[in-house]
Amino acid sequence: MFLDTPLTPIRRILIANRGEIALRVIRACADEGIASVAVYADPDRDAPFVRMADHAYGLGGHRPADTYLDIDKILTIAAQASADAIHPGYGFLSENAGFARAVQDAGMIWIGPDPDVIDALGDKIRAREIAQAVGAPLVAGSPGPIENGAQALVFAREHGLPLAIKAAFGGGGRGMRVARALDEVTEMFDSATREAVTAFGRGECYVEQFLDRPRHIEAQVLADRHGTVKVLGTRDCSLQRRNQKLVEEAPAPFLTDDQRDRIHNSARAICAHAGYSGAGTVEFLLSANGTISFLEVNTRLQVEHPVTEETTGIDIVRAMIRVAQGARIADDTVPAPQGHAIEFRINAEDPGRGFLPTPGPIDLWQPPGGIGIRLDSGVEQGGQVAGQFDSMMAKLIVHGPDRATAIARARRALREFRIEGVASVLPFHRAVLEAPEFTDDFAVHTRWIETDFADRLAAATTPAPRVTPPDEGPMIRFAIEIDGKRHQIALPPGMLAASPGTGSAAAPVPEEAAPGTVTAPVAGTLSLWQIGDGETVEAGQVIAVIEAMKMETQIEAPHAGRLTHLASAGDMLAQGAPIGRIDAG
Repeated sequence: MFLDTPLTPIRRILIANRGEIALRVIRACADEGIASVAVYADPDRDAPFVRMADHAYGLGGHRPADTYLDIDKILTIAAQASADAIHPGYGFLSENAGFARAVQDAGMIWIGPDPDVIDALGDKIRAREIAQAVGAPLVAGSPGPIENGAQALVFAREHGLPLAIKAAFGGGGRGMRVARALDEVTEMFDSATREAVTAFGRGECYVEQFLDRPRHIEAQVLADRHGTVKVLGTRDCSLQRRNQKLVEEAPAPFLTDDQRDRIHNSARAICAHAGYSGAGTVEFLLSANGTISFLEVNTRLQVEHPVTEETTGIDIVRAMIRVAQGARIADDTVPAPQGHAIEFRINAEDPGRGFLPTPGPIDLWQPPGGIGIRLDSGVEQGGQVAGQFDSMMAKLIVHGPDRATAIARARRALREFRIEGVASVLPFHRAVLEAPEFTDDFAVHTRWIETDFADRLAAATTPAPRVTPPDEGPMIRFAIEIDGKRHQIALPPGMLAASPGTGSAAAPVPEEAAPGTVTAPVAGTLSLWQIGDGETVEAGQVIAVIEAMKMETQIEAPHAGRLTHLASAGDMLAQGAPIGRIDAG
């Protein structure tokens, strides 16, 4: 894989992330003989990645903005821990060029592409320009970010529907909406902007034509700092819901040789033109008639990287570390795939309730085993799924000598997997493996779950019992002196008597809601009211939006009447807490 060349030494890496990806990087560090440093938010203080790291430092806070998105806090801890390098994982600050520059300015190694490359490819408009310059296939799109939903509506009328609205500085499906009717374009643009601000700190969005019923194909790229770009193969990530991937596999099945070559060559050319280094992913859409269109470049490690690892034998995280140290890739040939791998994201979501996030306690965690089974997990039995962060608990990766064997092993593994306490997407995955469109001719597309498969999924799943997450409130912090040195101590509030201001901000869950009461379907933050206090609403009208686990959930009026607000925008709400009342009249 790499030529024998001198490397810049790295003794200690800080992982600016959480959950299963933090644990994944910790293990790669151990394999490289490098010490790992974890940082953690208060809800993650007992998480496995915190215990597994060689060193762990609290960030002090509950929300992403106060913890994993706080650059100053992370850099302060990195200096305190004498870290030589920072690995950002995926999500959070992983595609933030400002963070990458700050890491380098602090004298540390950034494990990822250079900040200028993140700027160029992370800006979806500039990425389209690069793709166009190298001859990659493209659909029509706005020349830059647009200012409001009215401009999006003008584009939709000119170019037609469906219309994709995308965060210019986003990724992973966050800040993306697909409008299929003109009357939903404006609201979807506003929703995408809000979600982009929450997830990435920037709300600029652009629009482009959306290929209807397409497959989502991507190429995994690994490039060094000496000009070599190696494509490791393709993946199919078509099984998505609300633009969030649920099942991924490698290599992408049922592609022609010409389609595969075009994707490989376009990905290599885009990354070479941009001066890419490290691991990255170039994404494409493939329509039912064979049209290929460049989508975007993710300038980071992907959630689904394990399926490529299983089919190439390459440890992509260790390779990222080597590239950051200056290693040279031996050649740019695409390795022949070794069998077939499928990844199932194990999210704390209830498919019987429209995939609502379900934070709470994990009473039973019994994962599968056996040949061809890999589990990248960030949780364990007795732990908690925090409502402030992403809903993914683990990734089940199944490998076999061919796709049929991988599917058979996946059926067995999913039958063995048991989770109790929080709801999970296991029933959904089991149902998918009984669908001939997935197992046989692969007639799936990015909206297959929400359209063709919706009725079968509803019949195969039932709502899981509702659980209420423990309500601990913020950590209690105070200073003590040990051997003449001042130390900051943080304790869970349950360990000390409650003091003013340390209680929870979450509203209590009523035993029985009064008639006309509208309640929160999921624990989260009331982002905004769409309808003012005292105004009249129609049945089915969206009246409010709750943000939970980095996802927006719309609240609809159950019947017509006059709305009274019982909660304010910004309030933290427990599942089932009253947010409003609609009086018929």
